Amino acid sequence: MRRGMWTATLLTTTALVVLAAQAGLHGEPGPDRRPSSPTSQRGHAMESVRILLAGESVTATLEDGEAARAFKALLPLTLSLTDYNATEKISDLPKRLPTQGAPAGFDPEPGDLAYYAPWGNLAVFYKDFGYSRGLVRLGKLSRIPEAFRGPGPVTVTIEAVTSRE
Repeated sequence: MRRGMWTATLLTTTALVVLAAQAGLHGEPGPDRRPSSPTSQRGHAMESVRILLAGESVTATLEDGEAARAFKALLPLTLSLTDYNATEKISDLPKRLPTQGAPAGFDPEPGDLAYYAPWGNLAVFYKDFGYSRGLVRLGKLSRIPEAFRGPGPVTVTIEAVTSRE
């Protein structure tokens, strides 16, 4: 009887491993709940940007990736963010960002600053959303400004925060 249970356990475990491997081969990973940032693991100084809008400002801490560095190199930028899907504010960027080495996509949460590679636009999520292929996480806002939650467009200026600020 024990041998039968051991065999069943082994077969179940093997089936789960094979299914997990096949899911990875077909490109749709399971839920991405973002492990700790590579930046924080290596201990590098985290880069920040300031988003100015309608008399207030919010800070975003950037990821340590090629896309985030290229985004910061575009600053300062003044953009009109329009509402998309009652979930995020989006705007085209003046040029496409590199995405080499970035995950195939991620599951954004409120406050995430992201780049949607297929369209070449910036996205600021103010509501939760599901996993999206082609979405690259650029950083995280310290808080979500109330102006982002409304349906209309929001004009913002995004600037680099100098290390002495």
